[in-house]
Amino acid sequence: MPVLLADVLSTVERLWPVSGAEAWDAPGLVTGDPAREVSRVRLVVDAVAATVDEAVAAGDDLVIAHHPLLLRGVTSVAEDRYKGALLARLIRADCALVAAHTNADVVESGTSAVLAERLGLLDARPIVPNATDAARGLGRVGRLAEPTTLGRLARHLADLLPATAGGVRVAGGYEAPVETVAVCGGAGDSLLADPAVRAADVYVTADLRHHPASEAREQALLGGGPALVDVSHWASEWLWLEAAAAELREAHPDLEVVVSDLNTDPWDFLVVQ
Repeated sequence: MPVLLADVLSTVERLWPVSGAEAWDAPGLVTGDPAREVSRVRLVVDAVAATVDEAVAAGDDLVIAHHPLLLRGVTSVAEDRYKGALLARLIRADCALVAAHTNADVVESGTSAVLAERLGLLDARPIVPNATDAARGLGRVGRLAEPTTLGRLARHLADLLPATAGGVRVAGGYEAPVETVAVCGGAGDSLLADPAVRAADVYVTADLRHHPASEAREQALLGGGPALVDVSHWASEWLWLEAAAAELREAHPDLEVVVSDLNTDPWDFLVVQ
């Protein structure tokens, strides 16, 4: 039996219910005809020119992106603007686009859960549990099977994540002991003051801004708190794509599901001073 886009959308809703998304988010179908047949699906973190070109060149019928292309309101999809150009390219190629963002962050196999699993965290639980399902929620916190040091953990992360220009940045002593680890894939400085993060030995996330990171570090010096590890936003969420692809393959064995390994981190190189 052919697989329709509507069938895949039903699976996407089952795996990553839109009800779990943050109020400001914009997950779901961006473009595409639910009645159209689908045979090849590509998962990406970002719907950008490189990944859209890759999908069109490969003859993909559907792109599932973690980050919504139309997260913020637009007043034009003219093709001299990149979002309009991307949508036009997808529509002409008859390739649908779906976003699964914060609704894919909070589930048991979401972005932070995959990062925690790859780090080998035991007894991992959400940092901010869902009000109706404690197994779901933002971030994860757990303990390592064997204690390590902050430097060794940072080295392990650098080996685990795909390489980016920004690398792995660390605030804390290289030999500081680490056993309890909090993680949040993507931008996570909003959780810096959470008690579960404050109680951890280290907090691993992305997009840490100067002032929140500085304040967290100063508070840790005064009254305790975690060391900080700042990684690439794209890299921290890229690990989730293969887990998501496996779930889609299980639900739709007739689909060809591929994961893009294109680096869509926005930075190209780093000059060390």
